[in-house]
Amino acid sequence: MTAKPKLAVFKFASCDGCQLSLLSCEDELLTIAGAVEIAYFLEARTQQLEGPYDIGLVEGSITTAEDAERIHEIRRQCKFLVTIGACATAGGIQALKNWANVDDFIAQVYARPEYISTLATSTPISDHVAVDFELRGCPINKQQLLELIAAFLRGARPRTPSYAVCVECKRNLTVCVAVAQGIACLGPVTQAGCGAICPAFHRDCFGCYGPKEQPNLVSITTHYITQGSTPESLVRLTRSFNSNAPDFREASDALAAASDDHSQPGAAPCPPIEHSS
Repeated sequence: MTAKPKLAVFKFASCDGCQLSLLSCEDELLTIAGAVEIAYFLEARTQQLEGPYDIGLVEGSITTAEDAERIHEIRRQCKFLVTIGACATAGGIQALKNWANVDDFIAQVYARPEYISTLATSTPISDHVAVDFELRGCPINKQQLLELIAAFLRGARPRTPSYAVCVECKRNLTVCVAVAQGIACLGPVTQAGCGAICPAFHRDCFGCYGPKEQPNLVSITTHYITQGSTPESLVRLTRSFNSNAPDFREASDALAAASDDHSQPGAAPCPPIEHSS
């Protein structure tokens, strides 16, 4: 009898939502358990099998010095390492501290801040070790996770969308909120995968799945400013769950700089946004 591939699931700074996406595979969970040995998954079982592991799923971002050391050991133990979710692939919502003084945050949140030890930044796993595949989303899509595991078992690369959320809106026959209602929406520059839930409820996409391939943030943010959006509102839009993804980070930095210039006394109306590349 051939031994089943060993699957391990690891957690760093995160809310656990992406790990729960695996447990939410209710109808498929027994099939998964039959195809792989779930060797390490603290969220799901108390038994822990030692590595090495054939596939490792990593949720969460690197926010402490211990995290930065531990991820290297995990990399050594996993033949195929996959990051799952916005925290692991882009630093997550906690990466908002990258634009602020982390000591100020700690002092406001904790009664005894001297007990807290953290890095000044929240960074994705790929900033520290080589990653074989990144599964986007906040949280990840259950069907995409199943596709990922199935692809690994057959030795293929997972097939996940590289197109924009706008495609999902068109498939769902959802009226474009940007065109019809003048709402600044990140759908044109965000990777699909969520099913375009937010536009279906007449609100903007705020980029849960991160930037799509070759997003044109310069064009879309400049367009929204000419339509009446303020740079401040667009900074908030681009600094969300994937704020530290390079394309969103660069766009939000350019918008913040434009906002600062525009706020000076006697300043002219805000000009089109110029990005560094």
